[in-house]
Amino acid sequence: MSTVATSRISRTAVLTLDNAPVNGLGLALRTALVEAFQAALDDAEVSAIVLTGAGRMFSAGADITEFGTPKSRTAPALPEIIDMIEQAGKPVVAAIHGNALGGGLELALGCAWRVAAAGTNLGLPEVSLGIIPGAGGTQRLPRVIGVAPALDMIVSGKPIKAEKGLALGLVDALAEGDLVEAAVKFCQRLPAGAQALRPTRARQDKLGEAGGNAKMFEDYRAAMARRARGLEAPYAAVECVEASQAREFEAGIEFERETFKKLVASDQSVALRHAFFVERGAAKIDGLAKDTAKQDIRRAAVIGCGTMGGGIAMNFANAGIPVTVLETADAALQKGLETIRGNYAASVAKGRIAQAKMDGCMGLIEGITDFDQLGEPDIVIEAIFEKMDIKKEVFAKLDALTPPDTILATNTSTLDVDEIASATKRPDKVIGTHFFSPANVMRLQENVRGQRTSDETIATTMALARKLGKVGVLVGVCDGFVGNRMLYAYSRQANFLLEEGALPAEVDKAIFDFGFPMGPFAMGDLAGLDVGWLVRQARAATRPSNLRYSPIADRICEMGRYGQKTSAGWYRYEKGSRVPIADPEIEKLIICVSEELGYQRRPIDEKEIIQRCMYPLINEGAKILSEGIAQRPGDIDTVWIYGYGFPRQRGGPMFYADTVGLKQIYDVMSALYDAHGEWLKPAPLLAELAAAGKGFGDL
Repeated sequence: MSTVATSRISRTAVLTLDNAPVNGLGLALRTALVEAFQAALDDAEVSAIVLTGAGRMFSAGADITEFGTPKSRTAPALPEIIDMIEQAGKPVVAAIHGNALGGGLELALGCAWRVAAAGTNLGLPEVSLGIIPGAGGTQRLPRVIGVAPALDMIVSGKPIKAEKGLALGLVDALAEGDLVEAAVKFCQRLPAGAQALRPTRARQDKLGEAGGNAKMFEDYRAAMARRARGLEAPYAAVECVEASQAREFEAGIEFERETFKKLVASDQSVALRHAFFVERGAAKIDGLAKDTAKQDIRRAAVIGCGTMGGGIAMNFANAGIPVTVLETADAALQKGLETIRGNYAASVAKGRIAQAKMDGCMGLIEGITDFDQLGEPDIVIEAIFEKMDIKKEVFAKLDALTPPDTILATNTSTLDVDEIASATKRPDKVIGTHFFSPANVMRLQENVRGQRTSDETIATTMALARKLGKVGVLVGVCDGFVGNRMLYAYSRQANFLLEEGALPAEVDKAIFDFGFPMGPFAMGDLAGLDVGWLVRQARAATRPSNLRYSPIADRICEMGRYGQKTSAGWYRYEKGSRVPIADPEIEKLIICVSEELGYQRRPIDEKEIIQRCMYPLINEGAKILSEGIAQRPGDIDTVWIYGYGFPRQRGGPMFYADTVGLKQIYDVMSALYDAHGEWLKPAPLLAELAAAGKGFGDL
């Protein structure tokens, strides 16, 4: 069966890309497209050509599974096909619907005209994979819509809707009714002769004078410095768009192609493509049948309307799901609802959502103060204090008051989901749904499977994560699950480094330079130091006396310093500011603790900081894999990219470990174990893989 279907409407040939599910432009489709297009050109009865896509979209672009394989280098290449279309002696109209992304949009840019269905997504998202458009996108898009809007689309990678595309000139007409019929009628209205051919490469009216926008490019680079920190592709994209203005078309195309080749072979692109695939792989649950039944979540409830509860409620409202939030004290409820309203209002003020969207979302959120008012939700998510006795009390109430098929979920970040489930008569309906703060912004949802959680509950919760716009990752029960358990290993060493000679700002700078959005101490201040303090207090009685423990964070909390919320934590903060300022009082405290513990303070360089923080993190990940808490190394990478800001361009901690080499990590961990004790003992899986010359990617 051909991947390109051909038909005829009057004197217009219709070529339909048919390579489900996304009409990816792999070798088979490229070959079929050339054959079909040439046949249409050779047919004297054909006066125009419409290019469209079957199914739910035009094309999502290149088949990235072919990157680096012989297929990617086998003719016909996409740039050759686009050149063929662009230089055809007959008018070619792209009929676009659903998505035209990456190579799909580049293919459409090669057409003389573009007709789109309303709501179609148009974009060049290649930068998210560490590359740039490699089939002429950086050269043709500026010629169609102008340099400034082309820069925004290519550097951000964010798609625009067809309606905006029409205003920019990327779309020539919006289809009314049937898309293909509209495109054929468009062809019939075209002027005769050369005007109808309109090769994109020849268009100059949107470019301006060569070199005339030099300052614009300089300013653009300066403006994007923060959001593109540590990334290669966005800067390469700017250079290529600049070439569209400063060079002749063919020279610009050559510059783009060479830049693309360099980027696709780069470590960053390999890491970013890994992150792309493992994110999607996280949705696959080992042992869970594809046809597992799922409950329909039509109504939700959230217990607690604090920072987390309110944020979780917003997720449901944003997805169009009515949600009830419960606080037993009316004052707390009203405060929580006002915070929700304020969050929406801030988004309206910034132009991120319309007022109508805010009003609609607020209309879906109901506040109550009594458990008896819960009604019959399909899922209830508990988001209260991290205290086991209180959580079990709440779950017992929920078990008694809600229908037997209601899913009971806990937002706990550390506690035993099985023990929580023991307070109910429906442990099969109990699951952890660990959202990350702020819950209405952060994309990770760590779903925690208990021993008796049913397949239906798991499938429903994973599907719900997608509906809420989250990246759902299924993990097992242990202290801290995947994310926080590894965080403990990371944070523990950061604190030990302070005792040995480093200062918070030095550790944070090293981690920031590594690629994290902020270091552990600035992050602690942002999240609130009192949260971790409560957890440590609860664990104090069972803490092994033979294991090293840093008291610094506890002493800071004892001073009433909880972070940004109190304008003082590891750092101090000016009123109304989130900028951390090193505090001599904290530095004095750290030095005193060093003396009390008998440590001779010493200079600690950035390399040691990275190794002491990252290698134990990786080591804990190895333990988690051995215990089956995570299904696969890629799931750990996804958790840490989306939940903790691990630099995406490094692929996640387990992928990063493979790039360093497990032998090196094992050797360093062994030396650290000898020097600093039990916390740093190499995991058996790490030792095994290192000895075999393998990596986590081999599992």
